[in-house]
This record gives sequence, structure tokens and C-alpha cells, in this order.
Amino acid sequence: MKKIVFLSGTRADYGKIKSLMKKVDSSPRFELHIFVTGMHMLSRYGSTWSEIEKDGFQNLYKFINQYQGSDMDTTLSNTIMGFGNYVKELNPDLIVVHGDRLEALAGAIVGAFNNIKVAHIEGGEISGTIDESIRHAITKFSHLHFVSNEAAKTRVIQMGERTNDIFVIGSPDIDIMLSDELPDLEIVKKRYEIAFDNYALLMYHPVTTQNEKMKRHVETLINSVKKSNYNYVVVYPNNDPGSEFILEEYKRLEKDKHFKVFPSIRFEYFLTLLKNSDFIIGNSSAGIRETGVYGIPAIDVGNRQKNRYNNNTSSNIFHAVEEEEDILDKIKQAMLYNGVPTKGYGEGNSDKRFMNVLEEKAIWNLEIQKNFIDVIN
Repeated sequence: MKKIVFLSGTRADYGKIKSLMKKVDSSPRFELHIFVTGMHMLSRYGSTWSEIEKDGFQNLYKFINQYQGSDMDTTLSNTIMGFGNYVKELNPDLIVVHGDRLEALAGAIVGAFNNIKVAHIEGGEISGTIDESIRHAITKFSHLHFVSNEAAKTRVIQMGERTNDIFVIGSPDIDIMLSDELPDLEIVKKRYEIAFDNYALLMYHPVTTQNEKMKRHVETLINSVKKSNYNYVVVYPNNDPGSEFILEEYKRLEKDKHFKVFPSIRFEYFLTLLKNSDFIIGNSSAGIRETGVYGIPAIDVGNRQKNRYNNNTSSNIFHAVEEEEDILDKIKQAMLYNGVPTKGYGEGNSDKRFMNVLEEKAIWNLEIQKNFIDVIN
């Protein structure tokens, strides 16, 4: 049996790769291992490593790579050290990483430096902030690329990767979004004690390249949603530098009857809340990708998701600058939106497509030494 290790550092990437992990775990040809680190290990964010255990996965290795407020470079080096020691003991055949977080970059570096094949999920996408640089760096360290659509495939090719090593499988979280496994809304409301009949979601993350503006930006956002006089289910930000400003502002919501604030919400439960919400506001990727699948309006505040969408093809997304008047205006527009679900990121069968690739003998014989492939016009 070939050993495949998935690296997960956040509640978000776990939701993205969970369906793939399930398929690997159920296959008689592969042995699943999971390296759990990052936000999963922080009690402030709900110690979400426990959710992975509750899902029945075994062979978990938990590693604390940071404390609250750690610099990104320090956390990266800690993760490389911890994961490097882990893979030398485990000796896996394949490392699977997702997206654009520093834990994924650490996993790709460790794999490349130790001649272990690395598979990157959802490379070739564009965004704002340092995240885009991290995502593209992971692509260059990876050997197999599982992308969400043809546009992402084209970008990976532009980065000098071999066409034969790129596989369009869609976005794996859509497997769960379109499944019959989501809990009913009333079950979710009961579990999280949410009494709102109608509500919106609020998810706002730090913009690492605008740290000096974060305090003002989040203050403006909170002033705006309070003035909107609407109900909001609020989820903590990720733990990037600047999250302290956001969490400090969230204290203003604690005694406000229009807000329910949570460190984390289990992925399937979050999807049910999103599917039944009136809109989502903030700068989370959920407002770009998942809202389109459900046809839910999204208010994208600031430039964290810059270039990840355009309004011609993403009519459900309303961009707002960090000014109260504009944010309140976009909330009014979102409330009037009556759109339909969009496609472009898969059909809900990414896990099957992923396994079809893993079951091919050719990828296991792939030459570990990479060469840059020039794009010839």
C-alpha cells in the first residue's frame, strides 16, 4: 500500500480536501495519513483538530507550529522543521497540500527537498495579498497539479509546468456542497443556538499587505453592519497578522442581539448556513467560490480577493471599498439580488477524478526532477 499524507492547517483547507481524504481512506491501495497543524491546534479558534477526529479519520499526527501572534516566517520555519521530521519517519509516497497557506508551502518544500512527490490542490488561481505568491510558489515545488478549471490549468502551464502533470478535477469542496450529507437548517440553528429567522454571514480576514490599515478597515466594516440593523452570524478570521484588530472589534458585537459570533463552525454546518443565508459579507474566499454555487449574493470588501472574479461572470458579487456609505449601499443591493447558481468549478465529482489519477501507474513513475517547459506561441 502506498502511503499518502495530507497536510491540513486550517478549518478551510480541511473542508476543501475532506472528500479526497475519504476516498483515499476507503481505498485498499492506499494508506491515509494526516498531518494536522496551524489554526487547528489553537484553542482560540476552537481546536478544530477534534473535528477531523470526529469524522472518523485515523493516523492523525498533531503538531503545534505557532502561538497566537507568531510571525508568518517563524511559523513557516517551524512547520518545515516539524513536517520534515515527520516525513523522514513516515516515508510517504505522496504529500497532498491545498491552496495558498504557509503550511501548504512548508509541505511542498519538504516534499521537494526530500524527493517525495507533491500533489497541489487548486493551484493556478489568482487573488490579492501575499496568498497569491504563496500559491504560485507551491506550484513550482509540486509535481502533480489538481486544478479547478481550464483557466487555472492555463496559468499553471504558463508557470512552466508539464501539461501531462495537470489534471482538471473541479473544486473538491463542491463535492460536499452538492451532496446529500448536509444537515438541515433547524439542526444547525439548534446546535449553535441561532435564533434568527433571516440572517447574513460575516467573515473578514486580515489583509497582510495592508496591516497598517487593518484597524481602520475593520472598524469601518463593523460600524457598517451595525448600522444595517440586520442579523449576522459571524465567524472568526484566520490567524494571519492583523487578526488581533479584527477580534478586538468583534468584542463590540458580544452584547448586540443582531450578532452571533463563533470561533469556528463545522464545515457541513457552515455550508447549510451559507445556503440559507440572505448574503455573505467580508473578504473570505467563500464569498467568491461557494456563493456562486448556491446563487447567494456576496459583498466583497476591500482587495483581499482582488482579481479572483469579474462582475461580468460573477453577477452575485458586489465589491465595496472600506467606506461605510459604500458598504451599506452594497448591502441594499445584495438584498435585492435574485440570481441563479453558477458553474465553472466542477460538478461535485472531484474526489472520483482525483482517485482516477492516483490509480494510474504512470504518476507513480513520474520523474521527480522537474524541468521548466517554455510556452511557445
